[in-house]
Amino acid sequence: MSTVAFIGLGNMGGPMAANLLKAGMTVRVFDLVPAAMQALADQGALVSSTACGAAAGANVVITMLPAGKHVRNLYLGNGSEKGLLDVVAGDTLLIDCSTIDAQSAQLVAAEAAKSGIEFIDAPVSGGTAGAAAGTLTFICGGSDIAFERAQPVLNAMGKNIFHAGGAGAGQVAKICNNMLLSVLMVGTSEALQMGIDHGLDPKVLSDIMKVSSGGNWTLEKYNPCPGVMENVPSSKGYQGGFMVDLMVKDLGLSQEAALLSNSSTPMGALARSLYVNHARQGNGRRDFSSIFEQFSPLKNR
Repeated sequence: MSTVAFIGLGNMGGPMAANLLKAGMTVRVFDLVPAAMQALADQGALVSSTACGAAAGANVVITMLPAGKHVRNLYLGNGSEKGLLDVVAGDTLLIDCSTIDAQSAQLVAAEAAKSGIEFIDAPVSGGTAGAAAGTLTFICGGSDIAFERAQPVLNAMGKNIFHAGGAGAGQVAKICNNMLLSVLMVGTSEALQMGIDHGLDPKVLSDIMKVSSGGNWTLEKYNPCPGVMENVPSSKGYQGGFMVDLMVKDLGLSQEAALLSNSSTPMGALARSLYVNHARQGNGRRDFSSIFEQFSPLKNR
């Protein structure tokens, strides 16, 4: 894996690409934002003028894009422009780390397979802190061969690497996880606020619940109440982290998936409604733990 092309250098992609450089890999980068490419160039990356230019001749191509339509267009082309599948060699490994609908991942995988190219969907969990620290969780869908080939490059960016199943399985597992995360964040927020309303210290209450039956990741790692935990978005004005707009996107994907499988997800549907309302109040670019404010008195906001 001498050369890796990394396309999409946002809040997650930038630090991920940086960790590949730290691992000693040759990394070509492309992003629509020149400053994002320059930040990686300063760390030793090679800047490409186009996505296809970055991918051509690379041993591994990694993409981190906003939505399914962007992934489809990039890999398959859009009629007027070539896609990555038109320029990569047959032995290139394609890894898409975007969080998108499973159907888009399956479509790209099927088209890649026609040319004998291995493709895996590998959405991530762990947030921007995990991306910077190289401790992300990768949830992969694809063939056993592709999963094994991906291990060296994924290990340079993450700590936990899972093979969920065939093409699209990584996306399904990811949206199941994020749907549960949203439910836990809402429930933790309302429980903490109820304690505060009764005069309890939220830090003491958090410590109690962490070791009790209500314990969960949001209490232990990402407390939504300001001042309870250091170095989390709630103690930084809800800046950084995972944006509300992205949680709304993922919850939309979860409900689309629920419709396709006729699954009952009432808590997921309610969480999506709460987050959509929160975003419509101007909170879209704040961290998703800011949902805590929906339960706090207006005077405290």
